[in-house]
Amino acid sequence: MSFNRRQILVTLATVIYFAVAPVLCAQDSPTREAPVQETAQQPSTPKAAGRQYFPGVDDQDTTDPSALTPDSLPLTGVQVPGLGSQEMRHSYFVPGIEYGNIIRSTALGQPGTSDWNTTSFVAADLSLFQRWSRAALGIDYSGGGTFSTDPVLGNSFYHQLQLVQGISWSRLRISFIDQFSYLPESQFGFGAGTSLAAAGVGGALGPSLPALQTNYQPSQSIYSTVGSRASNSATIEGALKVTPRGSLTMAASYGLLRFAEPGNVDTDDSILSLGYDYVLSKTSTIGAVYRFTDYSYIGQPQRIGDHSVQAAYGRKITGKTTMQVFIGPEFTKFRTPLNGSTSRTAVSGGANLTYMWSRSNFTVTYNHGLAGGSGVFTGSKSDQVQGNLTQKLSQLWTGTVNVGFSRNSGLGLAESTDLSPSFNTWFVGAGVQRQLGRTATFAVAYNAYVESLELPTCSGGGCTSFVQHQVSLSFQWHARPLVLH
Repeated sequence: MSFNRRQILVTLATVIYFAVAPVLCAQDSPTREAPVQETAQQPSTPKAAGRQYFPGVDDQDTTDPSALTPDSLPLTGVQVPGLGSQEMRHSYFVPGIEYGNIIRSTALGQPGTSDWNTTSFVAADLSLFQRWSRAALGIDYSGGGTFSTDPVLGNSFYHQLQLVQGISWSRLRISFIDQFSYLPESQFGFGAGTSLAAAGVGGALGPSLPALQTNYQPSQSIYSTVGSRASNSATIEGALKVTPRGSLTMAASYGLLRFAEPGNVDTDDSILSLGYDYVLSKTSTIGAVYRFTDYSYIGQPQRIGDHSVQAAYGRKITGKTTMQVFIGPEFTKFRTPLNGSTSRTAVSGGANLTYMWSRSNFTVTYNHGLAGGSGVFTGSKSDQVQGNLTQKLSQLWTGTVNVGFSRNSGLGLAESTDLSPSFNTWFVGAGVQRQLGRTATFAVAYNAYVESLELPTCSGGGCTSFVQHQVSLSFQWHARPLVLH
């Protein structure tokens, strides 16, 4: 796996940032209370909800809206808003261990052949929450090794990391967000219904950090890509309050998708965005956002510049519901002409919705527009939707239902004939999780993964398709939280 000069500079900048930021934060006056990073369920990696415990102090039900601080993430920002956050009175970290197993009906990369195999995941977990007078840092990490009877996969590594650092002043908030994964397969639906789906120890002890919106994550929703892959998104965002009701949001992001095996398309994306929010009422906000995305591909001549302008509407009711809707025109420029054209005009949009009942939680995300190509295309027209329903069945048992659909269509070839191949991928499944005291959980889930390839040259539009069945289980244990201060 090779890295160019820009990737090295980004890595060095990240290291310098985290070496300096804690020192600056520690110098602030301790008499001021720091705003705590908002919590949110991660749509791409759903977590089961259950009895939540306040870290190291007492037992509280965090689903009580009166115990939550309203979510203050900007409508035109980079993160998915949440239902609110519960105040953390201590800084702490929690180590843990995890074992997972996925039984598949086919080998990865050979979906047409029936060949049952199993892959084991042995990992260490860590969740950390650190607060200063004007700042808060949250980290969720899981990592270890994978051991498989699948000859295509073999033995490999497994890492997932999510990090959010926020620094706040009276009118300005700066956030640094990083999401990293190294997985043996696509992250789209990976480990759904079990603790494998998310980093950290989970539950109330995990900071449950807000996820990046789909537009700011490298797309990898095609199952035909072969081998392990690394994905990373590093984003910095500034939100400035300019009037009592209005605020500006600026963000810069760099993402990469790298495959360990040849035959896949490695992707870089650089994103700049500028947004404006205007608060209509206590629950409603409108806004507008401009976003520019530059896609480049290792070893490929194509380079894509994508501009989008979207109107936005958001609604939040603490502890009950949160909603975002975006829509607007999209203008795309190509370095290498496609069908004789170097530009494209289309419509882009998306939506995020979270709704909570007394014992249930429902999330759904949707995104439409240009994407990186998921390791197959040098740019693609993409639609992606994911949904998760979590239901508390009893004091100890929780049930989940997960579903996702993605369609990636090629932008066309350099020749005059546009073949426009399309990949349709689905995952659907359900699982249950049982709490084993306060320090352990066990989960089991079933998921079906489906992919179909469409080409205009095929009769009826369909060329090839496959269905893979997966049975997943996980056991997760963590220590009691270790309070830092």
